[in-house]
Amino acid sequence: MQLAHRRCLLTGASGGIGRAVARELSRRNVDLVLSGRDERALVELATELRLAGGRVDVICGDLLSPSGPRDIVAHTLACDPILDMVVNCAGAIHFGNFETAPDDALDRIWRTNVLAPMRLTQAVLPALRRRREALIVNIGSIFGSIGFPCFATYSASKFALRGFSEALRRELDGSGVQLLYFAPRYTRTAFNAGAVERMARAVKMHEDSPESVALQLAQAIEQRAKERYLGWPEKFFVRFNSLFPRLVDGALIKQAAQMRPYALQSLPES
Repeated sequence: MQLAHRRCLLTGASGGIGRAVARELSRRNVDLVLSGRDERALVELATELRLAGGRVDVICGDLLSPSGPRDIVAHTLACDPILDMVVNCAGAIHFGNFETAPDDALDRIWRTNVLAPMRLTQAVLPALRRRREALIVNIGSIFGSIGFPCFATYSASKFALRGFSEALRRELDGSGVQLLYFAPRYTRTAFNAGAVERMARAVKMHEDSPESVALQLAQAIEQRAKERYLGWPEKFFVRFNSLFPRLVDGALIKQAAQMRPYALQSLPES
């Protein structure tokens, strides 16, 4: 898909990857609708992008409320009925032992990472179908293909998002609406601050900057990719784990022993 002069709804725009994606798409002349819960951060980002010549609208909304996704879509289309693309970038994470994970963390992660993008996509599909070419981007994770210890709830939610993306892509074939499942590896943002960051350094996880992730997302969109996994050797282990999961068990069980002390330091919701 050629990005210039497309109109895109971006959720989670006030987060680390979301901000970087907004800047990258704006540089490529995409008209943006930025959505998130932090109105101040959204306004600051929109001001920055407008000063650089970008066209930006801001919609502050809560994806977790029952009507939140539909309200965000309704406000987006009220500003302009043309919409070419939606990027589901909002996310939540929990790092810690599953046995002691609080109910509210489990509920929040599932609602943010799975139900919110599903509901928003359902609400926006009629508008996307009216375009000759349109795109849904679901931001997943390498952890959505490799189940990581101490990330059981997060991995489960991203596995679900990947399955939804695969099924919906097949359902929409021939409609003109394409779907990209985009899976970063560990990314250096405030989202992964604290115990997660300390653990990643201890086990020597490979990492990317938000700017690198945003650049690769824009390239994947322009190349009309259906899936994109970031990082080496992570993308290799995605394939290897799908074929030989028992062989991956040993390495991750060993790594889990290094991760547990940091998991005990983690807050219930990172």
